[in-house]
Amino acid sequence: MEYETVIGLEVHVQLQTQSKMFCACRADYQTAPVNSRVCPVCLGLPGALPVINRKAVEHTIMTSLALGCRILEGSKFDRKNYPYPDLMKGYQISQYDLPLAVDGHLEIEVDDQRRDIAIERVHLEEDVAKLQHFPSARGESYSLVDVNRSGVPLMEVVSCPDLRSPEEARTYLTSLHSILQYLGVSTANMQDGSFRCDANISIRPVGATGYSTRTEVKNMNSFRSVFLALQHEAERQRRVVEDGGQVTQETRGWIEERNVTISQRSKEYAHDYRYFPEPDLPPLAIDQAWVDEIRARLPELAMQRKSRLVEMYGIPEYDARLLTNSKATADYFEDALGQKQLSGVALERFAKAVGNWILGDLSRLMNLENMDISGVRVTPKHLVQLVDLVDAGSISVTVAKTVLEEAFSSGDAPARIVKAKGYTQINDSSAIQSAVADAIAANPKAVADYLGGKDTATRFLVGQVMKITRGQANPELVNQLVREGLEALKTDSSPSPGDRRNIPSATAAQGEENREFTPR
Repeated sequence: MEYETVIGLEVHVQLQTQSKMFCACRADYQTAPVNSRVCPVCLGLPGALPVINRKAVEHTIMTSLALGCRILEGSKFDRKNYPYPDLMKGYQISQYDLPLAVDGHLEIEVDDQRRDIAIERVHLEEDVAKLQHFPSARGESYSLVDVNRSGVPLMEVVSCPDLRSPEEARTYLTSLHSILQYLGVSTANMQDGSFRCDANISIRPVGATGYSTRTEVKNMNSFRSVFLALQHEAERQRRVVEDGGQVTQETRGWIEERNVTISQRSKEYAHDYRYFPEPDLPPLAIDQAWVDEIRARLPELAMQRKSRLVEMYGIPEYDARLLTNSKATADYFEDALGQKQLSGVALERFAKAVGNWILGDLSRLMNLENMDISGVRVTPKHLVQLVDLVDAGSISVTVAKTVLEEAFSSGDAPARIVKAKGYTQINDSSAIQSAVADAIAANPKAVADYLGGKDTATRFLVGQVMKITRGQANPELVNQLVREGLEALKTDSSPSPGDRRNIPSATAAQGEENREFTPR
């Protein structure tokens, strides 16, 4: 029997506000000393009363509008009761039946197929404290609580179970992540917990319309982790069903090191949390004029920016999509293009060149260092300078890659690196001719291949010349001179043994090759 995967995602987003959700404590807890961002509200002390953070509500409305949600005129906060050690009050202030927004959607594209994923709801709540686990000297473990995170504004975006594969889930998350970055409502950094995902997953026979028992998967701290965890869990559930078992409704944790999910606890139902309206907070009445004002301030999002880049700069749609997935990358690209006043074909050629460097070698270097473009020491001005050096023939593309690596490491301007290291491109035919002669003389097998009709042998010899000249020779001139040297051999039947420019014939070269394999 064939099965299809059914996935729904719950994404928790820490909102970028100066203060916490219900108190005046600073929300920048990540680098603060342990338990230094606390007050009676954070600690859940008796008599402490919460106050709603207006900016957090505004950020949630802005996100909801970007997702095409309907903003409810009346909303409220509820108490969600559960006895976890990281929950200082013994309950969490969240939203249950009347969230801030409902009925949205997010368009994704996988394998050139576009799909609308329905958004069930977007609501606000407070984050919990952070447990830190340590081993004791006796080999046991103990846990300490850091309350700094408790009360940080947390927005939850809940999708409908519309996703049908781990790849669709990953694409949904990257698209949502991009929207949050463009809106500026969150850092959306998965590594520090600002963007967290819980996935509900089940399987069902292909063609079925009902839903099977689902599990919830947690502890996924990267887009790759989400993909791998869902891939593993779908396969695990399939094996359980095919072996005649039943999938248990439970919460499972993803163990990155082992590439498996493990059972953590049975999955709660909504009634287990004993929701009831938060008595210390009034209902939220959302003014339509305020919503309209927020809507008018919505920035250009990734999809609109992609279309604009294609239209303005003539770059391929695929390149535009990659450049605009990250707002920081798109800003970097357009900042680079703004360094020069170009139009028409010149602008399109320049934009294509800049885009290729960003998506190619610069992205490779960033991936090696696991960093975002915002932390790159190569400025947009530096990248433009590198493109200009290549266009002017001052350096070859090969050397430009080396210059970029050095600029990436040092932050120096490419022109300064080229001058200091003597990387200027060699355009002198006589100097290149000498290297060509050396390459041909040192590679009789490649010469024989060319004379035997294998035109591809020229590429090998060109590479050897570039190696001899440390990549500084003009590639076009090298290619021309290599071909001229090889063609000259066809008419030179009697090379002088002492002349380095005259190369052994194909027969002689083959003879040399044969002698290497003569038994002794």
